Amino acid sequence: MTHDGNNLLFSSPTRRQMLRTGAMAVGLLATRSLDTFAASDDEITHSSAAIHHRLTFAASPHRVYAALTDAAQFHKVTMLSEVMRGGLPAGAAPTAISPAAGGRFTLFGGVITGRHIELVPDTRLVQAWRASDWKPGVFSLVRFELASLGSGTTMKFEHTGFPDADATHLNAGWKANYWEPLAKFLSRDG
Repeated sequence: MTHDGNNLLFSSPTRRQMLRTGAMAVGLLATRSLDTFAASDDEITHSSAAIHHRLTFAASPHRVYAALTDAAQFHKVTMLSEVMRGGLPAGAAPTAISPAAGGRFTLFGGVITGRHIELVPDTRLVQAWRASDWKPGVFSLVRFELASLGSGTTMKFEHTGFPDADATHLNAGWKANYWEPLAKFLSRDG
């Protein structure tokens, strides 16, 4: 066999050809790694439902906070809600709200349960919150931020981490079972 510079099939690769081939191989491996990484991306949720409300109440932050964290007061709010208009069903769990961070709460006859994550009196309440019909171990995060607004209170509310299919139901539920009855309760001399 003869060797001439034009016959690449039988010639030894030049340094330039080896570098070019090596660069192409590295590029191919990098591309495959990116493809593999992109393929595993289906394990990450890129969007989730969230509920955000901004409300005002004709009561001080202290009264609003107390109504949300005192079992006797919240029970009265509960009884003004749409879901409880017929009263508590027989055997329903009583309203119970621990006054401590980490403490449990049971609301609406046991339909809503959870734990307080953070309690900052008259300012912030953060809860791990769940509905009784959710799968075991599924909790969402509920955050109430209170601030004075003249003689009243403004509340920034956020609910995240719930099953996406429940978004519409939960949004309506917050209005009918929390905000409307809470406003009624706070407008009383209670």
